[in-house]
Amino acid sequence: MADTVAKPSWQKDSAKEHVLVEARNIGVQREGRWLVRNVDLKVHQGEIVTLIGPNGSGKSTTAKLILDLLHPDEGQVILRPQLKVGYVPQSLVIDPSLPLTVKRLMVLTASYTDQQVTRALARTGASSCIDRPVQKLSGGEFQRVLLARALLARPQLLVLDEPVQGVDYAGEIALYELIAALRDELECGILLISHDLHIVMAATDTVICLNGHVCCSGTPGRVANTPEYRQLFGARAADTLALYHHDHDHHHHDDGSISGAGETCECPPEET
Repeated sequence: MADTVAKPSWQKDSAKEHVLVEARNIGVQREGRWLVRNVDLKVHQGEIVTLIGPNGSGKSTTAKLILDLLHPDEGQVILRPQLKVGYVPQSLVIDPSLPLTVKRLMVLTASYTDQQVTRALARTGASSCIDRPVQKLSGGEFQRVLLARALLARPQLLVLDEPVQGVDYAGEIALYELIAALRDELECGILLISHDLHIVMAATDTVICLNGHVCCSGTPGRVANTPEYRQLFGARAADTLALYHHDHDHHHHDDGSISGAGETCECPPEET
């Protein structure tokens, strides 16, 4: 008889018991315009949800609602009680003249031991950066440091706002591999925001396309079995990246209106 692989506990029990965060019909309005509206999403333990959409579509706004950094003007966000959340922001501007090392950045807003800092940096492959000025890091190194900082509290939910921005192609693949490994190791849920509208992390369970509202959602399709893709990008990329096929039943017009099967509304202005 073949060996039976034990499933993680969140896969054994009902999904309802392992919801980390749920957004119900959330919306944010500014100066008479909706930045996002009618957004529903859930992130379960062990699940990766990827938000995609054009610039100004409300991705970062939605992430801030999940993090309780913004309060919805309608709808509600329900977090599991005492949920530990780790956050990697879309951008973190640091004054070039500020004498800030990676080690200092890691404990800037909370107290952690040297051992905890060292362990977190080692887990994300950023050990060699510990004594370096933050301003001297490459894009990939900086993202690994920010991810290590988010891991210090051993979060149950990771919110990653464009974690591969400023990273080259090889670095993007490596970071996606790391994120998938951390999901399995920590048994956490991940809400990941991606700048790419079509290529997503292959380990993603659910893709949600936003453009002021939920335009469509679904699962990504693997491209690993196409020999042309493997030849062009390599087997590692084919196993790490996936394609998402959009299935919109409406159209966003240049004047901001929407026509089609969904509710007619206005597109949001650019996010700042």
